[in-house]
Amino acid sequence: MILRKGALYIGTVAILILNMSILAANQPEFRLNRESKDLKIAFVTCAKGAKFFEPVIKGMNDAADMLGVQCDFIGTEGVDVVAQVKIVRQAIDSGYDGIAVNIIDPEAFDEVIQEAMAQGIPVVGFNVDDHATPNARLSSVNQQLYEAGQSLAEFMLPDIPENAQVLITMHDEGVSALEDRRDGIQDVLKQKNVVSTVIISGNDSIKGADVIVDALKENPKIRIVFGTGQADTEAAGMAIEKYFLGRGYQAAGFDLSPKTLRLIKEGHIRCTMDQQPYIQGFYPVVQLTHYLRYGIIPSDVDAGATIIEKSNVDQVMALSEKKIR
Repeated sequence: MILRKGALYIGTVAILILNMSILAANQPEFRLNRESKDLKIAFVTCAKGAKFFEPVIKGMNDAADMLGVQCDFIGTEGVDVVAQVKIVRQAIDSGYDGIAVNIIDPEAFDEVIQEAMAQGIPVVGFNVDDHATPNARLSSVNQQLYEAGQSLAEFMLPDIPENAQVLITMHDEGVSALEDRRDGIQDVLKQKNVVSTVIISGNDSIKGADVIVDALKENPKIRIVFGTGQADTEAAGMAIEKYFLGRGYQAAGFDLSPKTLRLIKEGHIRCTMDQQPYIQGFYPVVQLTHYLRYGIIPSDVDAGATIIEKSNVDQVMALSEKKIR
């Protein structure tokens, strides 16, 4: 009986070893030869010099240092979908092992991402995902944008009168993230039959403040400004601080910057919605590196939607200065 058990045990071990050998032989090539390789990862974005992306870049660099990989943050100077797609294709041809893409259009990047994946170059989304059409990217790290717009409007709704007029700002045209947030805001405001005017204020908050001032002067009935991004939210607060102080104007919007947080602390911006851009740089590096080295499949990460107002602004001001929040 003991001999039979021993034989059974030895036979079982032999089968396990054989099965493990077969599995190892069938593993994708990246599991066998990329762990010791110096991996190169490209982040391809729009408006690469925008202040919003500073925490994204810090998160990317922190993860790259931790994991021992090279990361480059590249892209267009302003929103130009055709040019950004071209840069993704250049990243494929330049030998990057993995690519993270700011997918600001729901269809324009489908083909080039499929090309990358077909050549064995994994792609993940960051900051903005393609949720409207099929896309071969493995995952995305981003805020749930439409829902975040709804949450912001719901937070402000008690202070908005029935049949009021509001201004909604967007720093760029053709960015699905801003459009999704705008749609979420507008859908909630319908509860009070609110009429919204939408303007493009630009990615420079100083110039954007002037655009917003002109719009508010043109329609004196508007007392509330909803921003959809970092530059225009900051611009709305600057406009109120400089031209409409003490006259019952309110601003609310998205994203953090030291200036936005100061404007909240001083009461010129009612609140802003944080989408944690630091993790939008950090997690794609972790996901791509672990996929390339170990075959760990990336999964979507919700970057969150936290309201920052006077009651909690002090908690994030120091971290914003360090480009972590």
